Amino acid sequence: MTPGPAANTELGLRSKFRLDGRSAIITGGASGIGYAIAAEFSRAGATVHIVDRDGEAASAAADSIAAANTSAGGPIYAYACDVSDSAEVDSVFSALIAQHRVDVLVNNAGIAGIGRVDNTSAEDFDRVFNVNVKSVFHCTRACIAPMVEQGGGVILNLASIAASSGLADRFSYSMSKGAVLAMTYSIARDFIGQGIRCNAISPARVHTGFVDNYLQKNYAGKEAEMFEKLSAAQPIGRMAEPQEVANLALYLCSDEAAFVTGADYPLDGGFFKLHG
Repeated sequence: MTPGPAANTELGLRSKFRLDGRSAIITGGASGIGYAIAAEFSRAGATVHIVDRDGEAASAAADSIAAANTSAGGPIYAYACDVSDSAEVDSVFSALIAQHRVDVLVNNAGIAGIGRVDNTSAEDFDRVFNVNVKSVFHCTRACIAPMVEQGGGVILNLASIAASSGLADRFSYSMSKGAVLAMTYSIARDFIGQGIRCNAISPARVHTGFVDNYLQKNYAGKEAEMFEKLSAAQPIGRMAEPQEVANLALYLCSDEAAFVTGADYPLDGGFFKLHG
């Protein structure tokens, strides 16, 4: 049975949205949304493990988060790992799990895929599939048995509005995030009896370095104009900020969401219900 919210030991009160005593893995945690989640989880008291293909960036992110933490922040570690490679995941995660519990896994690592079905090469399709889909499989498989053995855990997958909405020129990306969403439901159903919750967040556009680099590469000299156009695609009139995704991630991985599993949370600025 999945445990309910924990009781407090002091004066019958407890702080909400805390992860004290929990150990959390965040893939793709060196930048963007992953960095924001890692920082938020550390502030909430979790022991945080940043897993990223770029080991130097992961270490720099860990140092930056640790430097900004107050005494309430949890410890933070960095690991170099290509999460699309099953052998590398098995090696890195087995060493990590030998030293730490895994209470929370956030499958955040991902890449973009631009193009339609008729101009997407097989190589590009495989690249997006390997990073966005296989990484969820590899990392979840590495963590699921320890979670079952310890009596529970939380898995959070970063999907996208592309999983459920037809976005132009996002064929491979939409495919991959649709698969992430389907895996979320499957994992939630298969392990509900073992105390494991699994949910997804589906953001609309989030203002990360990827957006800025994309605009510089494809719209040189027109970055501001295109930024406004992309922002206006959300009815709320702007892109999300990484911290807003991290806030929702903290809720879903905390005891306050103990009754939530098998759910997809759109963080979309009104895209689904108010678009058009």
